[in-house]
Amino acid sequence: MTLPPVANKVPKVDTLHGDIRQDDYFWLREKDNPEVTAYLRAENAYTAEVMKPTETFQEALYQELLARIKEDDSSVPYRRGAHFYYSRTEKGKQYPIYCRKAGSLDAPEEVTLDLNAMAEGHPFFSLGAYTVSDDGDLLAYTTDITGFREYTLYVKDLRTGRHLPRTIERVASVAWAADNLTIFYVTEDEAKRPYRLWQYRPGVAGSDLIYEETDALFRIGVERSRSRAYLFLGAGSFTSSEWRYIPAHDPAAVWRMLMPREKDHEYAVDHGKGGGNGAGNGGGGDRFYIRTNGGGRRNFRLVSVPVDDPRPARFTELIPHRDDVMLEDVEVFADHYVAHEREGGLIRLRITALAHGTSHHVEFPEPTYEVSADANAEFITRMYRFRYQSLITPASVFDYDTITRERTLLKQTVVLGGYDPARYRSERLHATAPDGTLVPISLVCRKETPRDGTAPMLLTGYGAYGMPYPVTFSSNRLSLLDRGFTIAIGHVRGGGELGKRWHDSGRMMNKRNTFTDFIAAGEHLVKEGYTATERLVIEGGSAGGLLIGAVLNMRPDLCRAAILRVPFVDVINTMLDESLPLTVGEFEEWGNPKIREQYEYMKTYCPYTNLGARAYPSILVKTSLNDSQVMYWEPAKWVAKLRALNAGAPATLFKINMDAGHGGASGRYDYLREIALDYAWVLNPPAWQ
Repeated sequence: MTLPPVANKVPKVDTLHGDIRQDDYFWLREKDNPEVTAYLRAENAYTAEVMKPTETFQEALYQELLARIKEDDSSVPYRRGAHFYYSRTEKGKQYPIYCRKAGSLDAPEEVTLDLNAMAEGHPFFSLGAYTVSDDGDLLAYTTDITGFREYTLYVKDLRTGRHLPRTIERVASVAWAADNLTIFYVTEDEAKRPYRLWQYRPGVAGSDLIYEETDALFRIGVERSRSRAYLFLGAGSFTSSEWRYIPAHDPAAVWRMLMPREKDHEYAVDHGKGGGNGAGNGGGGDRFYIRTNGGGRRNFRLVSVPVDDPRPARFTELIPHRDDVMLEDVEVFADHYVAHEREGGLIRLRITALAHGTSHHVEFPEPTYEVSADANAEFITRMYRFRYQSLITPASVFDYDTITRERTLLKQTVVLGGYDPARYRSERLHATAPDGTLVPISLVCRKETPRDGTAPMLLTGYGAYGMPYPVTFSSNRLSLLDRGFTIAIGHVRGGGELGKRWHDSGRMMNKRNTFTDFIAAGEHLVKEGYTATERLVIEGGSAGGLLIGAVLNMRPDLCRAAILRVPFVDVINTMLDESLPLTVGEFEEWGNPKIREQYEYMKTYCPYTNLGARAYPSILVKTSLNDSQVMYWEPAKWVAKLRALNAGAPATLFKINMDAGHGGASGRYDYLREIALDYAWVLNPPAWQ
């Protein structure tokens, strides 16, 4: 068999805080260097050779994955203005087709965008913004054709099917004013930070600069309220936010500040009307609804305030702060609002009538599940549309009547091949971290799966940015579950499962808690007989790849194998390079290594820094050449150093998608082939040798 590739060593020496660091693989950043391309292709060739005995199995897995999905399918239509909007897929085509119907679902179909035709000639294609003017005549949308998440704005006249001649590069967000003539859009700087707000009238040359964000910690975005009455400009860092607003009918108005930014104060705003006697919202008339964690109330509370006098002194508290409940989101409608509350790691929906302020919760039946908002474009409605799913229940779209409390199932994702959820069980359990903290674990397996240590397991985690790991359904996972695997999620600190303090205790100078939580989860699952060390595979992507990289250095004996997807593994070097996307903004998540104390702490866990000559398990690393969030060279350098320290590390495979970005392949069939390779590696022991 061919030996693993060997990357050249080109030492680069830096000194920081008196500490001398040598990076032998810094040169792999040179994306246009033919030697870099040759090295990446050599890694792909090595992976292909090792996996060659599984090619027939990969094809069988691909066909198995494909056989479970309904290839000709459509989303649930939603109403916005005079049209019903939806998307659909056709057998054999990689991408959705976006459509609408005027007035009724019985009306003729109008195709607004066919992504398959638009993607022709491009190995990667992604739709970003998709927003229609209030009169339904003009569509503003953005596309990315490289995977670098660099989107171009187009405007299409839906009456003629023709595009307006002007396109605009590097667009991050888009919103229409109510005049059907004015677009507000935000553009990115060279580090991909959204920082400038522009006003543009399609058909008119040029754009007017409205606002520029000069603080590199902050990113901005523009949006329209569901009421259609206001445009909002938000500026946010990881710890602070600030909002401005104008009436949507007056795009020439001066943007007014709601509350200026202040340290450790995050807030979000929506607009609604007063109702009845005002008991449900603090008063009648137009009001802003503000979800705020100011004053040290880390898990947020909800207040409302008159639009014509939005000073904090006029705040009326609607939902108080609670230490054990995270107020994640609030959606405001004409007669009610819906609060997304997370307690004990699980989301619940709280519905409050504006007329009299009474609230009730929507109940869900399973021990672990996920609930999220679906399309709710209409402001005046008694219905709330949400998406429910769990590890065993396919994604299901419901309309919920906020008055009668009846829910109507509109669509459940079809799983072909005779899927029966009664054959599976899901559980919620807890591991104990070294400091005594209870770490939630969600898992799913077939009902007959034994708890005697003989079952293989895939354990995944994330633990960053305050983002809860979603407990969602995947028909792909059935290829593992039906072969005896248990799938588990460690809800480790750094995520948002238990509120802002759960995030706080796994970021900055507390980051190591994320890794020790994950190790505790793995040990607990072994101790309780769900799996055994020699049958455990661990997995993580992006910041979750950092998690797995750190765990492999701390406890390489924890598992039999590990998958790292687009992993953030070169923490110190990336956080020292302020020209890279995300670096400056993420000083508030990881720290700034130019500060000695933070550098010393990062150095204790940085996966690249801490690689050593040790008995690592079998490893599969995956990345994409055009990733703008975690640059391809981070995993490339990590693999090169791992091989140099461990006699080539032949049990490590490195697979690079040369045409994609952070999320991997953009086409649905291409994506399934990527999953088939992963599963063939997990399920075929020879690939681990």
